[in-house]
Amino acid sequence: MGQGDKDFSQRFASAKEEATIIWHKVWLVWRALRSAALFIADERRRGTLWVNLRSIYKARTLAIAADMSHADLLEEKAAKLGDKPFLHFRDEVLSYREMDDNANRVANFLSSLGAAPGLGLAIVMKNSPRWLDVFYGLEKLGMYAIPVNTALRGDQLSYILDNCEARFLAIDHDLLPYYEAVADRIPGIETVIVNTEGAPDDFVLPDGMVTLAGAFGPDSNTARPPERPRGEDLCVIMYTSGTTGLPKGVVYRYNSTNVKALSVLTRILMKKGDVAYTCFPLFHANALFLTVTTSLHGEAEVALGEKFSASKFWDELRRYKVTTFNGIGAVMPILMKQPPRPDDRDNDVRVIVSAGCPTDMWRDFEERFGVEIFEGYGAVDGGSVLITNFGTAPVGSMGKPLGSKIRMIDAEGRDVPPGTPGELICYVGERKGSVEYFKNADATSDKVRDGWIYTGDLVYTDRKGYVYFVGRNTESMRRRGENVSAYEVENAILQHPEILECAVYAVPRS
Repeated sequence: MGQGDKDFSQRFASAKEEATIIWHKVWLVWRALRSAALFIADERRRGTLWVNLRSIYKARTLAIAADMSHADLLEEKAAKLGDKPFLHFRDEVLSYREMDDNANRVANFLSSLGAAPGLGLAIVMKNSPRWLDVFYGLEKLGMYAIPVNTALRGDQLSYILDNCEARFLAIDHDLLPYYEAVADRIPGIETVIVNTEGAPDDFVLPDGMVTLAGAFGPDSNTARPPERPRGEDLCVIMYTSGTTGLPKGVVYRYNSTNVKALSVLTRILMKKGDVAYTCFPLFHANALFLTVTTSLHGEAEVALGEKFSASKFWDELRRYKVTTFNGIGAVMPILMKQPPRPDDRDNDVRVIVSAGCPTDMWRDFEERFGVEIFEGYGAVDGGSVLITNFGTAPVGSMGKPLGSKIRMIDAEGRDVPPGTPGELICYVGERKGSVEYFKNADATSDKVRDGWIYTGDLVYTDRKGYVYFVGRNTESMRRRGENVSAYEVENAILQHPEILECAVYAVPRS
């Protein structure tokens, strides 16, 4: 091929990409208008339209003054959809109504154990329907949830369980030994509820603990618990990996859960009849909020996997007729490294919402598996700031922010020019509770300064304003899509009596 042919080919490819971007922008405008109309209809029916329209107008962003809980949303959809399937897990299928009934069972069971509004319950459980039953059930009572990473052991586990001030703990039977090893360091936990599903016949429930099965017996109560005012009460504490210290608990309150805001994003992306898949742990926001909560909004179905398996991934998607899933971290490269199969394109997936898909494999992935990749950026402590590429930006870009003002700055706080990496900061103004860390006012004030959230992420923009991710600007590493604190790893290594000093840092993969 001559140079002229190469130049023509490059110009043609560039023009084709630009045309695709323009088409997707038109599509996005139409979907956004439709989503806004549905949001307005929902809010009018709920009686909170005008208060939320005023708060959105005042903040010039999607600031919801009157929010709702995840359990409120489940209850609303169960009343509307009834026996429509919602959750698939192994061979089990649970309808919207069954999920809501189970949440009521757990709520009434917790109430019988002394649970009450304002009390915390830590969930140390692997993916299963019971995880969600506990989560929705405690919200029905006005309690707050602390989803806990099931891989934590020793000091890390005891720190979170103590720091969160939980009075209740729900834990899988096979994870119980890890709690018992540190139980003497966590005096605040008064009631331990053990999920004994799948336990061996010789399993003995320790004295003083109760079994979660008690919520589902023949005398279980599916009546809706009484309404209780919630307002500023805690709803969820989601712990993030500490970057220069111990983990920090990101606070969600009942009047600022972001549940309603997620409905706008959901209706841009999802369609009725969608089946969303996640094998990521429910203790992470990606699975719990961006898959399960959005599926409730979209009146869709959820296929819940137990863990990620590259060799079985597409077979599981075919089994449940999955139409969409989230791809984070190393998942996309791992799937591409699997040996090609004749049935790679034999799936129902239409769109993948990715975070960090490598540019050089983006189009190859789409072609191999017959899917479309959208890219997004957000964080549990990001103040609801979203950057999205719904096909509306070049391959490799995170796109542009949805209704938020952003800047890229150097170490001295000066704006950097296009093409130069800088820390991403996002404007949230005086929006109350945009980011709050539990019992850590110093970290909260350091995260939000003069109305700007400092993300700790390095990005750059091109001359058209599209944003590209570079890496973290903190002492943390990424392992399979999860932030790992250098501080935490160093602290664990230093427990060994033969280790005097150590330093942990990330190195690029070869």
